[in-house]
Amino acid sequence: METLNTKEKRLENVLEKLKNLSDLPSINTEELDQIYAEKNQLQSEKIEVEKKYNDLLLKYGELKNKVKKMEEEQEKNKKLQRQFNQDIDELGEETNSLVEEIEKWQI
Repeated sequence: METLNTKEKRLENVLEKLKNLSDLPSINTEELDQIYAEKNQLQSEKIEVEKKYNDLLLKYGELKNKVKKMEEEQEKNKKLQRQFNQDIDELGEETNSLVEEIEKWQI
């Protein structure tokens, strides 16, 4: 598939040919019809390519937002995991402290 720029250049070339042909006193209508048909084809292809490009831009934006949300969720989960680990460590220290107190009372 040709790029948008290439198609635009082709369209500009066709338009330039049309302009040059319209300046001539006698124009071959068959050739002129062919040029108009090519021009119309290029214009429709350009519209289609622009539509696909805009669709891709929308999808890119949606995916970018999804990635951002996933990164935020991942960071939130990491924070919760760190807090959970910290709570476990604190409970472990408290348990050790209580065990030491119990052992003191048993002696």
